[in-house]
Amino acid sequence: MLLPHFEFHEPTTVSEACEIMGRLREKARPIAGGTDLIVNMKKNLIRPDHVVSLAKIDDLKGIVRENGLLEIGACVTAAEIAGSDAVEKKFAALAQGARVLGSPLIRNLATISGNVVSARPAADLPPPLMAYGARAVLMKTSGERSVDLNDFFKAPGKTVMDPDEILTRIVIEAPQGHYGDSYVKLGLRQTFEISLVNVAAFISLDGSDGPISKARVILGSVGPTPIRSQSAEDVLGGQMPSEPLFARAGEAAAGDAQPIDDFRGSAEYRRDMVAVLTRRALNMALKRAGSR
Repeated sequence: MLLPHFEFHEPTTVSEACEIMGRLREKARPIAGGTDLIVNMKKNLIRPDHVVSLAKIDDLKGIVRENGLLEIGACVTAAEIAGSDAVEKKFAALAQGARVLGSPLIRNLATISGNVVSARPAADLPPPLMAYGARAVLMKTSGERSVDLNDFFKAPGKTVMDPDEILTRIVIEAPQGHYGDSYVKLGLRQTFEISLVNVAAFISLDGSDGPISKARVILGSVGPTPIRSQSAEDVLGGQMPSEPLFARAGEAAAGDAQPIDDFRGSAEYRRDMVAVLTRRALNMALKRAGSR
């Protein structure tokens, strides 16, 4: 499959990239790793007249943890996230998501910005990011804004981003106290597979053995966008963690799922797996909470 004709731009600063996107708007698409955009262009699903590479902008690279925040530049790859001590130590669910994203070759190219802005329902990084309450920082020539990822996705392939905006970084406030996090993924194969169902869980305990003070459960690949399961969180809030509680939360999460039938699995199977994976994710999160 050949790429359609397009004009290629290589800005070296964020302001230059914003100027190009502001001038070309819908005619242009930004590219970081290109693992989604190039494939979709070869399939003729997208035919931008201009492609704006972000790869030479140093300000969009690097992982920085300071002042209680973790900032991940738009061009940071999944492999860099998976190998980061700063991520692994405080944001283990995100590291888990990065480790199971595609093959090693894909992980060396795919970026956090691409995995987020492509808005694929089965993407591996949005669920753990949403579980931490991460925010996407968007920039254009007129200024910058920050959007909670729980409000970012609108539909498959669609987000709240304007045509002239670029995502510059993801910002996460570091959790404190006794908390646990996890990400689990089910595919038809063990490796190189997109998710049939995925679940990210975060719980914060009131004391080392105390009740659950905060819970977030995010479901992926069972709706048009990643879904925050409010029903599961309502079951968990204020309760002592236990296997029966987690099983009830799993059933509640299954009720929030909006799966479809397709060649990879039935909606009924996916819904059942939401209950199973939610319970597993919560058990893993509780185990991590006990070790912190």
